[in-house]
Amino acid sequence: MQELDNVRINFDSSGLWVLNIALAVVMFGVALGITPNDFKQLFKQPKLVVVGVLCQFVLLPLATFLLVVLLNPKPSIALGMFMVAACPGGNISNFMTHLAKGNTALSVSLTAFATFLAVFMTPFNFHFYSELYQPTSDILKTVELNSSELVKLVTLILGIPLVLGMLFRYKFENLALKLSKILKPLSIFVFAAIVIVAFSQNIDVFNAYIHHVLLIGIGHNILALALGFFIARMLGLSLKNQKTLAIETGIQNSGLGLLLIFSFFNGLGGMAILAAFWGIWHIISGLLLAFYWSAQKTAVV
Repeated sequence: MQELDNVRINFDSSGLWVLNIALAVVMFGVALGITPNDFKQLFKQPKLVVVGVLCQFVLLPLATFLLVVLLNPKPSIALGMFMVAACPGGNISNFMTHLAKGNTALSVSLTAFATFLAVFMTPFNFHFYSELYQPTSDILKTVELNSSELVKLVTLILGIPLVLGMLFRYKFENLALKLSKILKPLSIFVFAAIVIVAFSQNIDVFNAYIHHVLLIGIGHNILALALGFFIARMLGLSLKNQKTLAIETGIQNSGLGLLLIFSFFNGLGGMAILAAFWGIWHIISGLLLAFYWSAQKTAVV
């Protein structure tokens, strides 16, 4: 059996293009539900902005680095952890927050704001921590990782669709709301189908190495959820906002992570398997947590 750090997940160029388009459509669909007022409301509560950004782009990458040092996983798995932690929150977090009786308006606003910040923060955090940890730094030396190309791709997939979607919503509000109801579930379904097809073509590799990432992926996700929740609690935020920040921190855009892994790392085994497993597991964990909170009868203020 090949060493995991030398395994590659095969994904042809046509599939990669479709994955690019699917992710861009997902972000366009998300943006159709966002208005400038969402950002105005967010900045009326600057504490929430600071805590949300702190958890998402500072504490989670740092906590991930410390977890990697503690667990000492295979370098390609560590790279996958750094990639997932560097990505912004996933748009499914808005649905989960609503289900959990959290602050849905805050969730939507933070997702949008984090997506804009991710254009710069995702490449920065990934590159910074990957270079800081020696085993992953050694892998980066064997890969042509062009930082400007990484920023360009993240901008194309996240930034541009978000701006276009918001402009479309501003110009054609009624049509945008109708399209949003169709595009978001459809694009997520298409994205999920692409990932399933990609990994069905590599099922032997997935089955052979999944045990390497199973507990690490679950533990990493629990850490992210707990980080958002307890930081919000420590800073005196309401229970609704504690739930929201837990979900926003623990539900990552692993689809973006997979795209970057296939684009720049040729489907590096540990990275791709970790990101794919996270993409499945965080939906399970997020829904379980949301259903638990939705069943609670205590007042949420």
